[in-house]
Amino acid sequence: MEQRLLKENVFKALMIFALPYMFSNLLQVLYGSTDLFVVGQFGHTFDISGVSIGSQTMALITNLILGLTTGVTVLLRQCLGSKSYRDLSKIIGGAIVLFLIIALGLTFVMLSFNNEITFLMNTPKEAIEATKSYLSICSAGIIFIVGYNVVSRILRGLGDSKTPLLFVFIACMINIVLVGYFHMGAKGAAIATVSAQGFSFLFALVYLCKKGIGSSFYKEDICFSKYIQKIMQIGFPLGLQSVLVNISFLIITIIANQMGLIASASLGVVEKLMGFLMLPAIALGSALASLIALNVGAKQYKRAKQTLKYAIMISLTFAIVVTTICEIDGTILTRIFINNQDVIKNGALYLKTYSIDCLLTSFLFCINGYLNGYERTVFTMVHSLVATFVGRIPLTLLFSKISNVTLFHMGIAAPLSTMIFLVMIFIYFKKTKFDKVKQ
Repeated sequence: MEQRLLKENVFKALMIFALPYMFSNLLQVLYGSTDLFVVGQFGHTFDISGVSIGSQTMALITNLILGLTTGVTVLLRQCLGSKSYRDLSKIIGGAIVLFLIIALGLTFVMLSFNNEITFLMNTPKEAIEATKSYLSICSAGIIFIVGYNVVSRILRGLGDSKTPLLFVFIACMINIVLVGYFHMGAKGAAIATVSAQGFSFLFALVYLCKKGIGSSFYKEDICFSKYIQKIMQIGFPLGLQSVLVNISFLIITIIANQMGLIASASLGVVEKLMGFLMLPAIALGSALASLIALNVGAKQYKRAKQTLKYAIMISLTFAIVVTTICEIDGTILTRIFINNQDVIKNGALYLKTYSIDCLLTSFLFCINGYLNGYERTVFTMVHSLVATFVGRIPLTLLFSKISNVTLFHMGIAAPLSTMIFLVMIFIYFKKTKFDKVKQ
């Protein structure tokens, strides 16, 4: 499989590897949106707000894990590209130890500070109990979130990007069935989500154990080793970057929550929608990190650059279409999730400015994937820090001070901060030569 990806037509190789990522991400977004969709059709507005606030808080955990586990995928791909097969077992053994500790630590923190997190989010008083229930139940299932993502990243690192798609599909179907079955508002949505995560992790783990890693796996490799440090060197900057971006979203949520229950629910609906609208760029960025690492391991640097160009073209084409729809009539999209007219209209207002970010992130996510494949993760972390704390957060706070502020004003902060990202990346590319992995 690896040699095929290195010899195929560049566009074809990108599609072969990226399409499973796109379908997987689509199912992930569907999976994450099911609870809000069902609650939006049958629940109360405070349930919608509770699920929205709770799911955005849990997204912070999920995206941290996604960033950290990218280190596993990149290292495995480089080993396959350089044919260093003995190191595969050592990398996976180190990952097991590292992420078990992380899972237990995150579970303890989230369960211990459930009340504090709920109030820190400026949760509307009508939605406090719904938010607390959703957060406590989902926090108990963090071990499943971590476990599933580790197994999926291992499979993708070994060149199997299709099987994780099946496990996400299973989780999505289970979630849909259980959300409808429990029909208990925010609490029922949380129970269904955790149950689906648990089944998905179990299926993925059994599959990996039966399939193997393509070479011998040694139990003694499950220990503290230098590979834990290597995983963190690559994954920590990415995880921190994801956390910072999510913190900026949470700050926007906190501000919107101060604007009342309708604004809180509207923001939650739009954030779910943006998961769909940015899906190609996010999926291509994730696929590029692995695919570029494979090319770099084989010293095919020109091919890596061509792959980046095709990825940007694909994601930008989709972004132009969806941004146009949002500018003409965003209610076409917001009414998919809810039947409350106030929430539909406020959500469309937010989309009008926020959707512009889809155009800019088409470049951002793909270029970040390219840089991550070269292990330039420290730079991606730094430009995220600058754009988040110099751009998105100050701009959001600034716009919140406007008299009679609406979600339309709040949405402007996202594309403006992404422009700061892109300027920094442009300067970096001008001064950097990409002909080797950074040591």
